[in-house]
Amino acid sequence: MTAQGAVPTLIVTNDFPPRPGGIQAFVHALATRLPPGAVVVYAPRWPGCEEFDRRQAYPVVRHPTSLMLPLPAVARRAADLVRRYGTETVVFGAAAPLGLLAPALRAAGARRVVMLTHGHEAAWAGVPPARALLRRIGAHADAVTYLGEYTRERLAGVIPQDRLVRLAPGVDTTVFRPGAGGAAIRRSLGIGDRPVVVCVSRLVPRKGQDTLVRCWPSVLRAVPDAVLLLVGGGPYRRALERRIAAGSLTGSIIVTGSVPWSSLPAYYDAGDVFAMPCRTRLRGLDVEGLGIVYLEASATALPVVAGTSGGAPDAVLPGETGLLVDGTDPDAVATTLITLLTDPAKSRAMGQRGRAWITSQWHWDQTATHFTTLLTPPGPTTAHSAFP
Repeated sequence: MTAQGAVPTLIVTNDFPPRPGGIQAFVHALATRLPPGAVVVYAPRWPGCEEFDRRQAYPVVRHPTSLMLPLPAVARRAADLVRRYGTETVVFGAAAPLGLLAPALRAAGARRVVMLTHGHEAAWAGVPPARALLRRIGAHADAVTYLGEYTRERLAGVIPQDRLVRLAPGVDTTVFRPGAGGAAIRRSLGIGDRPVVVCVSRLVPRKGQDTLVRCWPSVLRAVPDAVLLLVGGGPYRRALERRIAAGSLTGSIIVTGSVPWSSLPAYYDAGDVFAMPCRTRLRGLDVEGLGIVYLEASATALPVVAGTSGGAPDAVLPGETGLLVDGTDPDAVATTLITLLTDPAKSRAMGQRGRAWITSQWHWDQTATHFTTLLTPPGPTTAHSAFP
């Protein structure tokens, strides 16, 4: 047990800061909103994790490596934590693949298992071998969460309806807000008052930064002083930078690389339009689950340009808070960006509606309250029953 004598929930997750990403931010925010002494996190090591962990109000136990797989060594460590803290409830930050550890943690004393799902579980549900594995994972859960209607529909054929529960990320509107430091970012990057399209995301093919680069010459013909600000790091960075150089676009496209987590609100605030034209890849295996970046951008009062991959449309009110585009069509993306950049009044109105929508429908207080209700273990006479 913790020093306060509480019985904490154990969160087992591969996705946790300081590793960047939307799932990481989601799981961290859930943990942070539980009362002191009510949570312990088991997560992989990541550069900078020692300093990060010291700032948390709860224990973070790090696995020796940067990735945890459902193997005996991980099962033993997780089971030891269940016994050490007297844990009754275990939350898997992502159901696949670590949810395969659930039987071992029940044997160690856990009475309730909650599994979060994201885009990759929705993709697994459509592939026969992975679908069978996901069914096996879900068989040991008391509750399996989904982000929105797209992920619910994908999971419904694998997970019984009575175990599916919506749990979408919230946004802290006191952190992601207009005036969060964008002016200082603009000064530091030397972009002054030029119109800025910002994309905050890992640099991977699915997110569509390459489409933004491909369409940028068309945008510049209509808005010659525009700047494209790509915020984030990832394996696609070198390919993007080569494309930028080949197109003689270095004066109008800035790739920041990874930035501190705490600085992200300021980078959003440096933009006039947010764009991430995500697209589904690999025949549906690489798909967007929701896209918390769209919600964070809306909270910052930016109009949002979102791709139509997977559940991304759930994070936009088309025509109200932003616009949906085919992320595989650079011409369509260019036209959409030009529409917003050349009509500042329309863009501001969309941004204002977006912030109002986030404040009323996506606030963290609602998400945290719902999450807390999912953690209550069953009564002593309630048995867990797996489905076949």
